[in-house]
Amino acid sequence: MHRFGKSMEGHKGLIMLHTTKDEDTNRLIGLAIWDSKENWLAARPAMLDAVKDDPFEEWELKPPDVYHLIKV
Repeated sequence: MHRFGKSMEGHKGLIMLHTTKDEDTNRLIGLAIWDSKENWLAARPAMLDAVKDDPFEEWELKPPDVYHLIKV
């Protein structure tokens, strides 16, 4: 998760980035806040490349939950 986060650093529009763990479930939670969806999409190829060889099928029971949040 840290390599995935590190790949975001330096990209235009990244406001903040945190890797956290839930105390009760030990689930890792990544939180990245971008100034726009367009900047997030532009950085996405570098993010995916950073973890392209990781064995997610061994590490995860199911695909991660991903949320694209907007202000309300």
